[in-house]
Amino acid sequence: MAKRTADEEKAAGPLKAGERPDAMDVDEKPSDMGEFEDEFEDEFESEDEIIEAGVDGRPDAEREADEAMDVDSSGAPATFIVGRTKLEPGQTLSPDPTTYRMLHNLGTPWPCLSFDIVRDGLGDSRTVFPATMYTVAGTQADSAKASDNSIMVMKFSGLSKMQGDDGDESSGDESDDEDADPILEHKSIPLNSTTNRIRAHQTPSQDPSRPATTLTATMTESTNVFIHDITPHLASFDTPGTVITPQQNKPLCTIRAHKSEGYAVDWSPLHPAGKLLTGDNDGLIYATTRTDGGGFVTDTRPFQGHTSSVEDIQWSPSEASVFASASSDGTVRVWDVRSKARKPALSMQVSAVDVNVLSWSRQTTHLLASGDDAGVWAVWDLRQWKPSAAGGNASSASAPAPLQRPTPIASFDFHKEQITSVEWHPTDDSIVAVSAGDDTVTLWDLAVELDDEESKDTGGVQDVPPQLLFVHYQNLAKELHWHPQIPGALVATGEHFSVFRTISV
Repeated sequence: MAKRTADEEKAAGPLKAGERPDAMDVDEKPSDMGEFEDEFEDEFESEDEIIEAGVDGRPDAEREADEAMDVDSSGAPATFIVGRTKLEPGQTLSPDPTTYRMLHNLGTPWPCLSFDIVRDGLGDSRTVFPATMYTVAGTQADSAKASDNSIMVMKFSGLSKMQGDDGDESSGDESDDEDADPILEHKSIPLNSTTNRIRAHQTPSQDPSRPATTLTATMTESTNVFIHDITPHLASFDTPGTVITPQQNKPLCTIRAHKSEGYAVDWSPLHPAGKLLTGDNDGLIYATTRTDGGGFVTDTRPFQGHTSSVEDIQWSPSEASVFASASSDGTVRVWDVRSKARKPALSMQVSAVDVNVLSWSRQTTHLLASGDDAGVWAVWDLRQWKPSAAGGNASSASAPAPLQRPTPIASFDFHKEQITSVEWHPTDDSIVAVSAGDDTVTLWDLAVELDDEESKDTGGVQDVPPQLLFVHYQNLAKELHWHPQIPGALVATGEHFSVFRTISV
């Protein structure tokens, strides 16, 4: 499983470089000197060629060997591919600012494995700059400093657009303050354990003058799941002088049903009051529901079916009783919470390795994306998944029938390390964002047809699917989310937070 940040940084060394040697100081030939016969005149035909040999101060053989390494077998110069091509010692990557409409990196005291974006009251489909957004994240402090861990409720502001960007946004409402540095404000909720995953949920207020109640569910290494109300923390950013009391930092509920830690958690978008699913490394999934009185009740009967850890859970965006789960047993299973048997309705073997993440399309709800430990992410049409036929003989009762292996409608193995996050665009059902252990975030356009001859042209670059739109470098990339109210804006976490929007989406 790829759930921990790397413990070591990549080694760095000096770049191999040299300066062009100074021109040789050659005395003029005396007039009385006789004619000189150069025994090497067939090898060096001009002074220019003599100077060219060893132009970078290295022996010719060394320089020519390095040049040969930069040329592929077809004789064309090799193309550098982020996440695929190895950097030389001392080399670093710098983004091309002309490919972004917005790009900011923001650091936190400790890295965050997981975060979520909180909807705000600033409006939908907004394009004004500088942009503002609210997020919540859980930290991963060093094991020796576990008491430093916390839930960070954050406000990102001053997110300006790139200089010179003349995208399709209207400039009339944009601020002239495009050079200001971004600002990160935060309120911390003490938490003495690393956060494996955190998700936010909002319950609309019955009073239009009051904001929605924002809840968070935090799965931790301690096996406990904590539910907090972060509504006062969010309000404090825009109310100077607000003091968060110790009581407001305490969890509303602590779920202790799990006997092992876990990474799978999701709030139902179709249960406004709050309905939560949590899955653990024992393969068990528990449901927790908020009561009319504001309390929380966890059903002690778990959903069982996975033979290994539950890595991710997603509620259906269109059916209130249906959810899907991904597991390190290589399966994706679809469940109905109304089932008294607490068994999956559908079980599909989608990978030979761990399935780490899931994303259910909000626009086309029969499409489900998954990502696995081998770096493969795929899209599945759930209409093609059928329940397995019940066995009709005695042997089938003693040994379970092999699971079905469905065929994805799209599958990509561009990434060579584990997939750590995948998410459909909130309004465009052809756009998907993916993060992986190769330190990249990639954007994909599934509307590009595989049999489109024009789309097959990748500029001579090998092994790059035409559906690949963009590659963003993100060190130790762990999780990403589209902002639901700022079109095309993405936030990714890893070594730091990266907030960006590309010119391609």
